[in-house]
Amino acid sequence: MKKFSDFQLSQEVEDALNAMGFEEATPIQAEAIPTGLAGKDLIGQAQTGTGKTTAFGIPLIEQIDMEDRNVQGIVLAPTRELAVQVAEELNRIGGKKGVFTLPIYGGQDIGRQIKSLKKRPQIISATPGRLLDHLKRKTIRLDNIKMTVLDEADEMLNMGFIEDIEMILSKITSPHQTMLFSATMPKKIEALAQKFMNNPEMIRVKAKEMTVRNIDQHYLEVHEKQKFDVLSRLLDVQSPDLAIVFGRTKKRVDELAEGLKKRGYSAEGIHGDLSQSKRDHVIRLFKEKTIDIMVATDVAARGLDITDVTHVYNFDIPQDPESYVHRIGRTGRAGKSGLSVTFVTPREISHLRAIEEVTKTKIEKRPIPSYSDVIKGNQQAAIDRLVETSDAADLKEYRGTAENLLNTYDSVTLVSAALKLLTREPDETPVNLTAVAPLRAKKSKSRSGGGGRRNDRRNSGRNNDRNGNDKRSNDRKYNDRRKRSRGRK
Repeated sequence: MKKFSDFQLSQEVEDALNAMGFEEATPIQAEAIPTGLAGKDLIGQAQTGTGKTTAFGIPLIEQIDMEDRNVQGIVLAPTRELAVQVAEELNRIGGKKGVFTLPIYGGQDIGRQIKSLKKRPQIISATPGRLLDHLKRKTIRLDNIKMTVLDEADEMLNMGFIEDIEMILSKITSPHQTMLFSATMPKKIEALAQKFMNNPEMIRVKAKEMTVRNIDQHYLEVHEKQKFDVLSRLLDVQSPDLAIVFGRTKKRVDELAEGLKKRGYSAEGIHGDLSQSKRDHVIRLFKEKTIDIMVATDVAARGLDITDVTHVYNFDIPQDPESYVHRIGRTGRAGKSGLSVTFVTPREISHLRAIEEVTKTKIEKRPIPSYSDVIKGNQQAAIDRLVETSDAADLKEYRGTAENLLNTYDSVTLVSAALKLLTREPDETPVNLTAVAPLRAKKSKSRSGGGGRRNDRRNSGRNNDRNGNDKRSNDRKYNDRRKRSRGRK
């Protein structure tokens, strides 16, 4: 394994990495950093959680000319959260050198962003749409760009940002280096690279390295109506320190979060319809462990850098293997172990097999926890609390009372009563969720490209009639009927 000291970095950057506790480079960092430092264009195929931000962040920060007060680097990211996370990490890496990265994203007051731009950031971490807004207002100029980074390019393609990205890249006139990172390589991303990159070096992190090895992966075969009760049982039995529950839709996330709170769990939800301040608030509560369950959609959770997540629950199976890897990559970070549990309805088993095939991982089937399992799990949690308190707390004020009780009652009876008081009884408060239809089986070729996960935001519905039917398909059927009727005449 390569160490960061092997890269001959500036003292300021090396000191910052040491302060962050970074010593050994991940596979993508070991290959990408030397290429980036050499000034070459680069395409990195790697998943979230492999250390991509540092892989492009170090070469980007090392290129910054501290005498130049213009924007010298831009990072394009698909979501607000990822743009903010990238800016935070770049500010940590570049802090000792004095490099300032400013996040720019939609949903935040543009006037506030214009005011922040007066601080003269050397790097902008932005979502494409909001960066275009600033370019049109001429509040950001790209005349002195030295490096451009496209982070999670396939996700930006899926979200309909490809035209915005091309427009931004076409406005960069200065000689510059381009680094592109993507989990998959659909044809549109390859075309983008050919158009805007100069003989890029290709770096791939193999699939077996993409799936984090220290994650224990299970699945439960569960009917749609059983899912919520089964999730509640799992939370009681497994007692996660920090857990993320993934739902397929925004409505699903809202209903799950409310249902969990009804049953006494400490949970909040995040998705794209929430204001940025609300999402930031929920993420902060989760990082600070004020809440221990965050319910999220795929997009809202992308780019979150939270190292202490112990469990990931796929309440709805993801729509493709790449999304599965992104989701479970939220746990098992920084060398820690993690657990992922996926709920699969009987009609979705083929999707699970596709995930196993692409990730080269056997996902073990586990039984649904019983009521007695829940009681045992809650009893164990109570025992843990008792033992932890007896080890850590000052119990002097309670010893006299305890001794008096032991003179009157049997010690086993007293401990049993304490456990009964501390043990959480299973909460069966009724919770009704709107049913979500099982995923339909996909043809294998649909997994090779990047556009199948979500419709392009620009084209969504453009070719569909009010009943959701494809107009071009209907036109073909209509023309065929006309030809047959002519033939009969």
